[in-house]
Amino acid sequence: MVEAEKPHISSGLEGVYIAESSICKVDGQNGRLYYRGYSIDVLSSNSNFAEVCYLLLNGKLPSSAEFSDFNRQLVEARDLPEGVVNIIKEMSKKSHPMDILRTAVSSLSAYDAETADQSPEANLRKSIRIISKMSSIVATIGRINAGGSYVAPDKSLSHEENFLYMLNAKKPDKRQVDIMRDMFIIHAEHSSNASTFGTMVAGSTLADIYSAITSGISVLKGPLHGGADEAALRMMKAIGSPDNTEAYIDSALAGKQKIMGFGHRVYKAYDPRAKIIKAYLESLQLDASAEVKTYTAIALRSEKMMVEKLSQSHGIWPNVDFFAGPVYVAAGIPPELFTPIFAASRSPGWCAHMLEYWKNNKLFRPLEVYTGQLDLQYVPIEKRQ
Repeated sequence: MVEAEKPHISSGLEGVYIAESSICKVDGQNGRLYYRGYSIDVLSSNSNFAEVCYLLLNGKLPSSAEFSDFNRQLVEARDLPEGVVNIIKEMSKKSHPMDILRTAVSSLSAYDAETADQSPEANLRKSIRIISKMSSIVATIGRINAGGSYVAPDKSLSHEENFLYMLNAKKPDKRQVDIMRDMFIIHAEHSSNASTFGTMVAGSTLADIYSAITSGISVLKGPLHGGADEAALRMMKAIGSPDNTEAYIDSALAGKQKIMGFGHRVYKAYDPRAKIIKAYLESLQLDASAEVKTYTAIALRSEKMMVEKLSQSHGIWPNVDFFAGPVYVAAGIPPELFTPIFAASRSPGWCAHMLEYWKNNKLFRPLEVYTGQLDLQYVPIEKRQ
């Protein structure tokens, strides 16, 4: 009897294509990122988050009239139901912000009359509401965790401005808005990463879009996906002083410790998103708080050292998470909100992939190679050793 050849297993589905998509192109070899054919550099220089959301969901940039209508829908959806605010209050300071976000987003289905309507038109409308409300939820989590009360949204403000207004109960300055605009844009989409795949797996069962997005949030919570920016900032805090940077990195590398914020599963060149954030770091050296200047100096010295040691020889470059921490701090964002903001930013990408995949839906059902025994004899419990 010839033993069957063991199938090839791609651990972590590495190198396995799961679908065709026109939403995002990640060129890892050359360090390029495209949303619907537009370079991330072009979008961050010229666009805003609401327009990028329209682009991802609809496949094209909007006309003035289309943008006006789309933005109106986003603005009208900002306010949170009292029940959702109460969930945030109840879980505040007892749960991780990502747990609060997951629960709050899941609860939104109870307040949407179209939850069970799986038509493309209804799913697009629900996507707009999800994108809008997720940012409001994250801002409210931060607000209530800081001891404040719910701040109703301001319809006169942009998406980025309103997020900061609901978080801090005051209108933000231009630098804060510019930072949040770019952070929202560069995190909005990134092809079939773990959280997007998790969203698609849930959605492929024809679960409603709230269930699918809740799955994406759950996947993003894992430290191997979300949370690296917070971990990188903790490292900078541990370094303490810029003059300690080189010794700390040398010691960490000698001990084979992972330097958070370096290396990426896809990028084998400089992460294009990291380049955008690094530009803020360089500007923050001039007129930021002492804390931010310290983090900035540590980040830039760490990057220089890591690039010299590992980038050319091992293909390990800074990724988007490495520079994010100091920039978030400059915008007044507490570290525990870094990953929830990532989730709120990624919501248009998750929704876009669901809208696209449902056009030719097929239930995900991968195989596994069984390595256990077969036809074992059942022994009654009283006779087992």
